[in-house]
Amino acid sequence: MSDTVSTTPERPSRLAEFWFYFRENRGAVIGLWVFAIFVALAVLADVIAPFDPIAQNRDATLLPPLWQDGGTWPHILGTDPLGRDILSRLLHGARYSFFVGIVVVVVAATGGIVIGLVAGFAPRWLDTLIMRIMDIILSFPSLLLALVLVAVLGPSLWNAMLAIAIVLQPHYVRLTRAAVLTERSKDYVTSARVAGAGRARMMFITVLPNCLAPIIVQAALSFSNAILDVAALGFLGMGAQPPTPEWGTMLAESREFILRAWWVVTFPGLAILITVLAINLMGDGLRDALDPKLKRS
Repeated sequence: MSDTVSTTPERPSRLAEFWFYFRENRGAVIGLWVFAIFVALAVLADVIAPFDPIAQNRDATLLPPLWQDGGTWPHILGTDPLGRDILSRLLHGARYSFFVGIVVVVVAATGGIVIGLVAGFAPRWLDTLIMRIMDIILSFPSLLLALVLVAVLGPSLWNAMLAIAIVLQPHYVRLTRAAVLTERSKDYVTSARVAGAGRARMMFITVLPNCLAPIIVQAALSFSNAILDVAALGFLGMGAQPPTPEWGTMLAESREFILRAWWVVTFPGLAILITVLAINLMGDGLRDALDPKLKRS
């Protein structure tokens, strides 16, 4: 008599399931590859960049790109009005952009999640107070509010990041609070409460892990918004200060030469455009992969 072993199909791991739905969005996969390439270029900027990004060469000012008349091999993308190599500045500028995105998302998400959890579990009067404060912040145009905060704190890259994190925080508060209110009515939360779980354990151990999917999507979108806002503040002279090779600052330094040296403005603008587009495409893929309502069978 032979033993028979019943075989049941194994459920794919969470990572495999996530990748299955993520890769169905081809735009998201393309965005992921482009984002990975930019990250690699930023990490290896010291190795890849042919020149020091802040070194000036007065004998090579406003050289055009290689494929245009007057272009040279050492300066493939040309030089700026001070003779600095644009390719080297773009590569090092990617570091600042990604650093800004990471810091802003971490600060905004951490504060927003904590406040959102508090609002979701707080008495009605405290919940109302918190949400009205968030509504007041959201009633101002984000870039204008960030500009005012930087003007008060002083123009610098760190102050720009802090201002943008404060501006983006209400989005995390509202998103976390909405997810908490949805999860609080479910059976597992009631069971944890009956079992004697404390308030802090209920908030951070029981409920928060089940609220992370929309927060992750919001983090991806906030990353691109942070890069755009810091570039805008840099363009207005309120972000990173010269000679920092930040993309928005590069645009601000070169705007007066746009008619006779198109490359000094075009390449930093394209870097911002491609990076933000890639991150937004990734955000769409994350939304499709993490939202059960959008998963296709």
